[in-house]
Amino acid sequence: MNGETFTLDTNILVYSVDLTAGTRHETARQIMHRAALASCRLTLQAVSEFYAVATRKGMMPPLEAANFASAAIDLFRAVPASAGAVRAALATAASGRASYWDALLIHTAAEAGCTAILTEDLSDGSALAGVRIINPFAGGALSAAADALLTAD
Repeated sequence: MNGETFTLDTNILVYSVDLTAGTRHETARQIMHRAALASCRLTLQAVSEFYAVATRKGMMPPLEAANFASAAIDLFRAVPASAGAVRAALATAASGRASYWDALLIHTAAEAGCTAILTEDLSDGSALAGVRIINPFAGGALSAAADALLTAD
């Protein structure tokens, strides 16, 4: 793989199990498989948000969602939010540059050494706290930037 450390936003996890998500479902499944072979970190925030969304929207029964979340923690290097990441996220949110939860995800990823995040929730091509935002769904299929992140040199 290209060696760049990155993370996945909650929406990638959710789409990977959402059978009604069409091409996003297939793309997210591809991302999950390829990310497992790469230098991908997964924030515990994203895992927790996945469980909340998957169960609230009825995508999975609670036990199945819990098992998926637990398997994701085992598959990827899981990273918790630190007090420093929370403080930085509070400052970012207060400045209006991102929502608190998006900022916390980014600052946690930055502390874990991530230089990119795959997400559709932030502005593609922008950066926050030194973390590049890559929308893997730009263009309908796996975006070129996401493919490059997941591809061997």
